Amino acid sequence: MIGASIETTRELWASSLREVKERIRPLFAQERAALNAGLFVDGLLGDERRKTGWMRAEAAGDPGPWRQQAVLGRNRWDADALRDLVRDYATEHLADENAVLVIDETGFLKQGKASCGVARQYTGSAGKITNCQIGVFAAYVSCHGHAFIDRALYLPKGWTDDPARLKATYVPGDIGFSTKPQLAAEMIERALAAGVPFRWVAADSVYGVGDIERDLRQAGKGYVLGVNSNHWFASWGKPQRVVGTAEEIAKTQRRSDWRRPKRVRAANCLLDDEVAWTDGTFELGQVWDTNFFLCCSILKQ
Repeated sequence: MIGASIETTRELWASSLREVKERIRPLFAQERAALNAGLFVDGLLGDERRKTGWMRAEAAGDPGPWRQQAVLGRNRWDADALRDLVRDYATEHLADENAVLVIDETGFLKQGKASCGVARQYTGSAGKITNCQIGVFAAYVSCHGHAFIDRALYLPKGWTDDPARLKATYVPGDIGFSTKPQLAAEMIERALAAGVPFRWVAADSVYGVGDIERDLRQAGKGYVLGVNSNHWFASWGKPQRVVGTAEEIAKTQRRSDWRRPKRVRAANCLLDDEVAWTDGTFELGQVWDTNFFLCCSILKQ
């Protein structure tokens, strides 16, 4: 789009937006609901810094926020079907075999106790334990751009153990407690089932435990997952030449063991941090405070 006029650029944007609205139209039983959903999208893309119902309504020319609120709270439509449409649209435009699937969570600060999943819990958004909701997200990152393609609301046990609270917020009856790594594993599984092309998965130490590493290894995907310094490792195969906690293993490495490998291109980014060779079964990244990164040898295939 280099050198295109402002008018041409705006028309391309408008054309793309019309295409998106046409795609989501079948999700809504009534034309009025589909129209309000389109206006809702327009409001999210508007210039207002805060996307409150009143501000979105004003931008749409409505006398109040009721139509905007109806899209979220009263109209019947399949949110997971919309998620799949977003994923397919994103991969159509951004697909690349060397793409990275990035998993992370974020918090949404709240004042009350009625919002689904709200509780006093840690969130990086505030850098402390506070009243908030937590969402786990999957972002698709390639040399063509990046976009969110999946999401899941984390429900603490204080919610999943309270049927009345779940019913009051319309949580489906088949939803039970899942840890954040379990939610992430489900999102990775959905991406694999949908044929989303990616080569790597990256996540911080919240997701460096559990079944994610095993699942990715079985799927033939590379990964860079953060782990805590007390995380236990044992190298693959026999004999196990490397056994111990991450901190212990890192301390056994001589200075000469740390070297800068050839650059690796992933999502158009050059990765060239120092790594330590052990027995060729995995690589250990540099240690930062209490966390470090594990990079599986599958990436070298």
